[in-house]
Amino acid sequence: MFVDFLSLLLLNMVAGYVLLSLYVYRGLDDPLNRRWTAGFLMVGLVAFLFGGYITVTWPLPGPYNSIFGEMTVMFGVIFLGAAAAIANGWSLLPVTVVAFFAGAAAAVSGARIIDLKLTNAPVLSGVGFILSGLAGVFSAPTLYYLRGNRSFRVIAALWLLTAAACWALVVYVEYWMHPPIFSKWVPLVMRGMAPVK
Repeated sequence: MFVDFLSLLLLNMVAGYVLLSLYVYRGLDDPLNRRWTAGFLMVGLVAFLFGGYITVTWPLPGPYNSIFGEMTVMFGVIFLGAAAAIANGWSLLPVTVVAFFAGAAAAVSGARIIDLKLTNAPVLSGVGFILSGLAGVFSAPTLYYLRGNRSFRVIAALWLLTAAACWALVVYVEYWMHPPIFSKWVPLVMRGMAPVK
């Protein structure tokens, strides 16, 4: 049995997409825009650090390292870039350029997850990746061309909440299933030690 922290990354992604949904709906017009910085920074740091660890060390079986690790790193970089831009009053255009390419890769990964029946819930995970990816692909039009269109922003916010809901279904099932699976697992450093009484 291997132990991983994908549930942490998925929970972080749920929080990130809910935060991004709120930002698209309310934050873009917020006169105190900088108050959104901390949320983007927190989500970005968790994704960048732990996604980077997966990408470099390959602790997961098979293709999951590149799919979850690399996509999580890009998610983190985008959120860190957004945090820096919001905090400093910079344009978010460069962030949306990166989000376009990362989003396209996430959508392709989602289609491949469904095609190869990867993960315990391939359709749900695949749809989560596709919805997340398309959010990145359409981030520039949402931000710049359709920013003043309130109806479109509501649709974009709902799209992001739907992506968050997909990931929430995956992660909360994991949190429900992990305790019995890992109840007898012992860290390597403690193996061979007498049980604590």
